[in-house]
Amino acid sequence: MSRGRRPNAESQVLTASSDAASSQARARAPHEVLRDKLLTELQEKNPGVALTHLQEATNGRPSLARYCVDIDRVLGQAAVAKYHSAKKAQAYARPVCDTSYASGVAQGH
Repeated sequence: MSRGRRPNAESQVLTASSDAASSQARARAPHEVLRDKLLTELQEKNPGVALTHLQEATNGRPSLARYCVDIDRVLGQAAVAKYHSAKKAQAYARPVCDTSYASGVAQGH
């Protein structure tokens, strides 16, 4: 193989890899994207911000409501991990998705 063709072949491989990565990113379900976004907010800000955005997301897009309990529970667990205290994590509790956040705090403890 000549040197002139090699960059082209590498370019094709990189393009194919990039296309595959883009397909995988598009394949993520909306509730998974929301969960990851909220977990990031919880870490960067606080659980209250994440819980408010969860409530807004489920109100604005009712199809996400069926995932609310699971996401809320994960947020509770993440809050305990962040603060190393169930008491501090519980201080952010609010009635989003019933009592799922509190359940997550208890599980994370």
